[in-house]
Amino acid sequence: MKKWTVGMPDKRSISKIMLGCGVTPLTAAALVQKGYSSPESVAESLNISELSDPFLINDMQKAADVINEAIDSGERICVYGDYDCDGIMSTVILYSYLTETGADVTYYIPERSEGYGLNKAAVDKLAADGVSLIVTVDNGITALDEAIYIYEKGMRLVVTDHHQQGDSLPKAEAVVDPHRRDCFSPFKFLCGAGVALKLVAALDGGDYTMALEQFGDLAAIATVADIVSLTGENRFLVSYGLELINNTDRPALIALKQVCGLEDKKIDTQSIGFGIAPRINASGRFGSPKTAAELFLCESFEDALASARELDKLNEQRKTAENKIVGEIYSMIAEDPSLVRGRVIFICGKNWHHGVIGIVASRIMERFGKPCFIASDSDGEVRGSARSFADFSVFSALSYASGALEKFGGHPAAGGFTIKSGKVSDFGKLLERFAAEFNIVMPVMSLTADCIVSPQDLTVENVQGLSVLEPFGTDNERPLFHIQDALVTAVYPLSKGLHSKLRLKYGSVQTDVLVFGTSPEALCVSNGDRCSLIVTLGINEYNGTTSVSVIARDIRPANFQQDKYFAALSSFETFMLGEQLPRNYYAHMLPDREDVVKIYKGIPDNGINSDTLYMRLNDAKINYCRFSIALEALRQLDLISIEPANARITKLKVRQKADLGSAPVLASLRECTV
Repeated sequence: MKKWTVGMPDKRSISKIMLGCGVTPLTAAALVQKGYSSPESVAESLNISELSDPFLINDMQKAADVINEAIDSGERICVYGDYDCDGIMSTVILYSYLTETGADVTYYIPERSEGYGLNKAAVDKLAADGVSLIVTVDNGITALDEAIYIYEKGMRLVVTDHHQQGDSLPKAEAVVDPHRRDCFSPFKFLCGAGVALKLVAALDGGDYTMALEQFGDLAAIATVADIVSLTGENRFLVSYGLELINNTDRPALIALKQVCGLEDKKIDTQSIGFGIAPRINASGRFGSPKTAAELFLCESFEDALASARELDKLNEQRKTAENKIVGEIYSMIAEDPSLVRGRVIFICGKNWHHGVIGIVASRIMERFGKPCFIASDSDGEVRGSARSFADFSVFSALSYASGALEKFGGHPAAGGFTIKSGKVSDFGKLLERFAAEFNIVMPVMSLTADCIVSPQDLTVENVQGLSVLEPFGTDNERPLFHIQDALVTAVYPLSKGLHSKLRLKYGSVQTDVLVFGTSPEALCVSNGDRCSLIVTLGINEYNGTTSVSVIARDIRPANFQQDKYFAALSSFETFMLGEQLPRNYYAHMLPDREDVVKIYKGIPDNGINSDTLYMRLNDAKINYCRFSIALEALRQLDLISIEPANARITKLKVRQKADLGSAPVLASLRECTV
């Protein structure tokens, strides 16, 4: 369960934004909640109509001069990329431009097995191929040893990157990176392809016309895929690129839209993030990144479609491998629930595909609401990825546990690591120790609604106005809204019960709400209940009729008290970790026989999600800690099973009479009450 936070934007500021910007009330409320306080600040942030001069980035002029001289003198140039979507798009952008200028150019994208960035074996291959100038895209800023090696081999280097620099810069003719400490360019959050597009403009004298027309679509895809800030110049770049994509004649994009089932749909950032980009990334995870690069270099639709279908197959392999690992993890948790009862989750498996470990870590984190570290032991090497949220820093945790690590890197939200031989257990203990020392109260995953939406706000005109905030992405997320205390008047199954539709009476307004991935039986509310929701709002157009679309992100009974829920959950987890609680807590945590029987009888024959059961019980006497203790007792007595994948409780066949008092969790809790 996620914690809800609902914004209360200042009404006077909303009026000022409405009048000054000519936007609808919902749009103004979302803008105020995002921190905008004046029409001028809105215009400055949202109305970005161009990219800044490429030569404002340090060394851009040097890079352009070196590359143009190499083109004119017939030097062999290599564009050196990376195997993710951003690196592939960056490679295609620069390689395509150089090819069109008549340059003697090749490209090199390392396979995932080679590791990220420049490597000496690749440098040797390029030297043998007669390359005299290497231009990196989306990598190189930290390749200090490899840069020196390039010069030892008689070649030169130009670095273009967007990652943070280390203590010093690599040896190169030019180092183009907005994150250089001595770079004062106005926008810092470009992805690698954004930097590559600016380099192309610089090579063309600084005019963006050709660069945007030919490569704006590729830069937009990379910007969304690399999850960089969708503000400022990136906002302009993605908006421009989406127009190109939706009116494209590029064979690669026509083919990709077809295999993604998007050929007749308007492409937005969500289409890219969940449809197009994963297929491009799959080439670097389960095949060769060259497959994706060659797709975007195709000139015939038939060749492009064949390559796109190959990427689609690789993406299916990725999903299969990902689901297999997640399934194995859930089996491990079912055998040992303590794996997810610590402050952080650390799970190590055998021979898991490293190309999807990061995605798996994100899924496990999302499911259990805790920072997650997933590792795999392959041929004696234990490597992993981590994901986190809020104030728990992955990089700080890895730094704390560095004594057990061969190497590590990352930032607050994500990181990678390699564990020293024989130190797997020590690493897990160090993570828990770090969390206990620096995050006594662990962060809770949350959903934040921009504001409460009133019944009168649910008009087509008001919701249509939200489109001025697009494109949505990192730092400009789609607005969420809070529907407070609505009456459920009907519940309908959709897609044979895979999804649900609620009909609500909200004040004087009747509206339908779609709840994806939840059957009517699994909902925590039913016909006649009052509920609250966090929703997204959009527009439906069907048979010439336009209406408001409401999609639930989360739903609860109207009277649900989340502060008590999370406090009780924290007490339960503290107790299960064997840590001490205030003495007066224990009596309130201990369920009596009547509580346990009520909980057990509340489980339907076909099972139920644990949080749904708790909310349906709606018993003030049974706090969530007492409820969780009772479930654990029933599990220990083999009366129920709890599926880790969806917290679904299922009654087990009773083979003999169970003695409730014999459940270890109850015995342990009773000792604390004495």
